[in-house]
Amino acid sequence: MKNVTVGWFEIPVADMDRAIAFYEKVFDCKLNKQVMGDFQMAWFPWEDMEKGAGGSLVYHKEFYAISDLAGPLIYFSSDDCDIELGRVENAGGKVQIPKRMIAPDIGYMGVFSDSEGNRIAIHSRS
Repeated sequence: MKNVTVGWFEIPVADMDRAIAFYEKVFDCKLNKQVMGDFQMAWFPWEDMEKGAGGSLVYHKEFYAISDLAGPLIYFSSDDCDIELGRVENAGGKVQIPKRMIAPDIGYMGVFSDSEGNRIAIHSRS
C-alpha cells in the first residue's frame, strides 16, 4: 500500500501580522512573510530534506475561510505539547483540549484555537 502523508499545509488567517505574532510566540520561531498582490503567505521554518511537511499561514479575502470547529485539523509535532499549549493563551489563543494521552504507543495530543479562530492540534511522544 502507498503511504499518504502531508506534503504541505495552509492555515487561513484574517489578520496576517496578528497571526504571525501568535505563531512566532507559541512555537518560538520566525515566519517568513511573502506578499503577492492581494495574496499573503507566511512560511513556517522547515528543511526540505528533513522529516515533516512545510506549510504556511495564508490570507486572501475571497479564497480562504476560517473555522474553529470544522475543516482540516493540522497536527504540529512537538517534544512535549505542554510547552506550546502553555504559550497559547498568552499569545492570544485558547486551549480547547489540554494535553492528554492518545495511547501509550502513540503519545499525547492537545488542541487549541489560534489568534484567527482556526482549530490546531499538537502531538508529542511524551
